[in-house]
This record gives sequence, C-alpha cells and structure tokens, in this order.
Amino acid sequence: MLFDRFHKMSHNPIILNFHEVLLHKSDTDLLDGPHWLNDNIISFYFEYLEKIAYKDEKKLLFVSPDVTQCLKVCPSEDLTVFLDPLQVKERDFIFMALNDCEKVDSPGGTHWSLLVYSKPEDTFFHFDSLSQSNFKQAWKLAANLFMYLSSYGKGDFQEIDSLQQVNRYDCGIHVLCNVDLVADFCAKYNKIKGCGKVLEYNVATKRTEILDLIESLSK
Repeated sequence: MLFDRFHKMSHNPIILNFHEVLLHKSDTDLLDGPHWLNDNIISFYFEYLEKIAYKDEKKLLFVSPDVTQCLKVCPSEDLTVFLDPLQVKERDFIFMALNDCEKVDSPGGTHWSLLVYSKPEDTFFHFDSLSQSNFKQAWKLAANLFMYLSSYGKGDFQEIDSLQQVNRYDCGIHVLCNVDLVADFCAKYNKIKGCGKVLEYNVATKRTEILDLIESLSK
C-alpha cells in the first residue's frame, strides 16, 4: 500500500503549493498541450489574482470553481454559509468560473464560462466563448444569487459578446483571458460595460504565460 502511494506520487509529483491550491504534474501537463483545463488550474489562477495580482484591490473577489459549483446547486437559504466567510457584500465585483456540471459534489463538466457580478451596475455579466452554451448554467447561478447580492433582489443579467473559441478544449483559457480583461477594466473604471473583447493573441499565449508563472512561483 505504501509502495503504491509512493509510486503514484513519484509519477505525479507536486509542482507547486500555493495558498489553498496544490498543483501536481498532471495539472500542469494540461497547460502543455491541447487539453481542457481542470478546476485545479483555474483555482490556482484565481488564487494568484486574489493573493498577488490584485491583492490591494479589495473590491475584487475571485471565487474558486468548487465554491461556485456549490453556489449554483445549493438552496438559496444556504448561500450565507458559503458567501459570508468571503465577505462578498463588501466587494464590488465577484468573478466566478462556472461549468455545465449538474452534480452537487463535483466541479467536473465539459465547458467553462465566466460570470461576473457588478455591484455598481447591479448586473450579472456572462462571458461565454461557445456562444450561449452555458447560458442555462449562468442564469441558474445568477438567479440563485440575486437575492443575496442585488440591492433590490432582482438586478439584471447580460450575455456579453465574447471572442469565440476555435476548438473544443480552450474554454478554460478563454475564461482566464476574460478574467484578465475584465478585472483590469474594473480596477481602472469601476464598471464592466465597455470592457471590450479578448484578443486572439491573448488566448494563443496564455498557456505558456501560466506555465511560466507557475515556474517562477515554484522557485
């Protein structure tokens, strides 16, 4: 038993221990080819944005995919269990990577998109790189959060015209590129409307950029 555990660890070593996220080689391998990103890679990047890139921007909150999944499926009366510890009501912009998984206990799924709540605009903005593929999931999550986040318990929901992916595996990369674009815009202008679109160049270079980031943090 101990040998089997050691054997598995030696073939899938830990690459980076970063705050709440543990990255293994199997995770970083997803960045080194045409692969769908798992929730661990997205969680790492959200953690990096929260703890380093925007550590002084207290109005921005980046919610991990596993918490987002819980928010999507849990009863509205239980939301406070997840949201109160994050001090969500003290933030102006809430970033959530969501997927099309319907299971309660697993992030899983086959498609990622980005949902952002803007308190100044009292609006949920949905960025989907596979046009409206995740509309049902995004609306379900937004509807569950309206009463908690919106000043009047209703708010607005908008699908944003986003750069579309050209394959079946880059949805997670598009989510991270959209997060970069929107977070920077929010930090500068305190709104989301008018943020523009991600460039194809950003998508093409994002995998290498994240691998370089992981390498620099692991040193």
